[in-house]
Amino acid sequence: MRHRQTVDKMGMVRSHRKQVLANLASALILNSKVDTTYTRARAGQRFAERLITLARRGDLHARRLAFSRLRDKAAVDKLFEELGPQYKDRNGGYTRVIKLGPRRGDGAEMARLMLIEG
Repeated sequence: MRHRQTVDKMGMVRSHRKQVLANLASALILNSKVDTTYTRARAGQRFAERLITLARRGDLHARRLAFSRLRDKAAVDKLFEELGPQYKDRNGGYTRVIKLGPRRGDGAEMARLMLIEG
């Protein structure tokens, strides 16, 4: 039973799931969009929204927290120098998930996770 469980484990152990989400978020930050499965897109959306909220703060502690989660200096630099000021006046809703249909090989539901212009 999954009573009161909020984390979608996506069939991974915690360390693998954290690394997948970090890679997904850094690809989203660097490329402004990423195509993945729908479940990963939804999990990555939550992860990226929290990082952008940290970037809006812009202080040193927020930068260190973001780096501890992303582990990618280029992505953290772009997050704090471009995306943080870009979304300064927006209260959440920085990303969008669009369904793309099933994947040809295995039929998995695909989705595009993208940053909203703002």
